[in-house]
Amino acid sequence: MDDYLVEFATVVKENSNYRFRLDNGRLLIPDEVKDYSGEEGQRVILNYIPLGGDAIKINFVSNIFTGTIQSDGFPQNYSDDPVKIQSVWVGGDWLNLVLEIEYLNMPHKVALFRDRSSSSVDLYFSHSSENDPPGYPRMMYASFLLSDLREQVGSSPVPFRFFINTYTGIRIFELELK
Repeated sequence: MDDYLVEFATVVKENSNYRFRLDNGRLLIPDEVKDYSGEEGQRVILNYIPLGGDAIKINFVSNIFTGTIQSDGFPQNYSDDPVKIQSVWVGGDWLNLVLEIEYLNMPHKVALFRDRSSSSVDLYFSHSSENDPPGYPRMMYASFLLSDLREQVGSSPVPFRFFINTYTGIRIFELELK
């Protein structure tokens, strides 16, 4: 079996060709892309085999939820249905999440809100089960573009707090957009 890597990446379209930008800025060039069509800027989970240099062979590509910070709508549109956190990190200009949700059959809604009334940069993860009855644990992957935070402060690192409701209460992460 070949060695392979699995990473979050961003779709870059060059004419009809697909490239995948990792969060460290590296642009991967697949030998071919089968059974995938995505839009520029779409976040994906990329499973690939390195072939040398930036060339890769794709095992599979899967779209994940890709969003931006919503400046309006907090707190009136904020939903605090709990989630189980698997991983939270900032990579490149993205806040990346791996979560476990209780899912049966109704699509859930997620968003990232900024609290404009706060003197610091406070971001709130919003999750609504949309009245989906309890079902089974399901993994959910999401990436939110954070570049709007940088434009307001310039090119210096931007510290922010990230709030997320879990089954044991609100968790607060102190993070930084570099």
